[in-house]
Amino acid sequence: MKINRLLIIIAFLLSVNKAFTQEKLSLEDAIKIALENNFDIKISRNVTEISKNNVTPGNAGMLPVVTGNLNDLNRVETSEVDLASGGSRNARNAKNTNINYGASLNWRIFDGFRMFATYDRLQELQKLGELNFKLNVQNTIANVLTSYYNLIALNKQLEATKTALEVSRVRLKNANSRFKIGKGSKLELLAAKVDLSTDTSSLLVQKDLIKASKINLNQILGRPAEIEFAVEDTIILDKQLNYENTKSLVLAQNPELQTAVVNQKIAELSLKEIKGDRYPVIALTSGYNFSNSTSPPTGFAIRNNTRGLNYGFTASINIFNGFQQNRAETNAKLEIENAQFNLERTQQAIASQLLIAYQNYQTNLQLVTLEENNVEVAQENLNITLEKYRLGSIVPLELREAQRNFVDATVRYANSQFQAKLAEVAIKELAGNIQL
Repeated sequence: MKINRLLIIIAFLLSVNKAFTQEKLSLEDAIKIALENNFDIKISRNVTEISKNNVTPGNAGMLPVVTGNLNDLNRVETSEVDLASGGSRNARNAKNTNINYGASLNWRIFDGFRMFATYDRLQELQKLGELNFKLNVQNTIANVLTSYYNLIALNKQLEATKTALEVSRVRLKNANSRFKIGKGSKLELLAAKVDLSTDTSSLLVQKDLIKASKINLNQILGRPAEIEFAVEDTIILDKQLNYENTKSLVLAQNPELQTAVVNQKIAELSLKEIKGDRYPVIALTSGYNFSNSTSPPTGFAIRNNTRGLNYGFTASINIFNGFQQNRAETNAKLEIENAQFNLERTQQAIASQLLIAYQNYQTNLQLVTLEENNVEVAQENLNITLEKYRLGSIVPLELREAQRNFVDATVRYANSQFQAKLAEVAIKELAGNIQL
């Protein structure tokens, strides 16, 4: 008996120690960790930085290009030259050298306004990168909220399962005592054992679901999957969301809508770039070069050294290129039309998503109130039924029914809270202002 008590005490202390060593992860900390570690956000942040770096006049073709040049050519030749005067000149293994070096400038000063359209398109691409980053942040926060509140709901269901398990243990103990003194049947005892095994199995399954949900949340947070932690125990609902106000926010702030608008502008600017090919291209050219060469004494000059400035301009225009210009412009116009279709489709889809989410939100708020009352009634019914069972005034089947009602009511209550929160998160995500 003393050994059993000692083992019980040791097991209790170990469980307490495990509880205290678990990290208490608040929702605020979870979101902060996710924003720092999540790989999608890291990648999106770098892509945004790249699009920002691309917005330069040089990348749009507005600035001149200056190039340095160096050519060094050497030859070794043997030559024989007969002169008109009758004489001759010979050179064996004579070295020829030719060195040219300098700098050249090419500056396109007019290209049919293409460079300005390109610069505007680069700015829109930067906006697109920023919107994609914002969308990734919103999605990550929504995923954290969903996973975190799912854990809270699963923990509530776990507590209900534990309560049912304790009732089953009391029932088994009572059935065993009644069987020993001859007041109960073996059938009652066996039924109590089966129900206890069933509740134990349900408890193990519920713990497994919680463990899997924790692994999923750790993955979203971008940290090792085996990290243990505990979450809060309450789902706080925002019951003040208004459909019309939210709809206005969606039209003004939704990242997907803004992305569709930017893509439409990009398509329009691409058409401007293509139309620029109909105009002439004018460029200024200039350079300063140095040249030094040596020749064998078979020629008139054995050394030549020059340097000087050159300047001018070039102009070109596309006269005919096999109707490729018309084809490119036609396709660009179709891209603009597609961008408009995509914008309208996105508007329609988001409006539908908002309406569905708001309906789910209202329905689940009503269910939360209803199921909260059901849990209170089921809890009271279980307590009364258990007491009557101990007194022997009811049969085990009635106690089992009370257990099931309590567990089902708790599960429905937790699910209604979770679904209401999911709808709330979806609404705020659509409005582009998702918060805690």
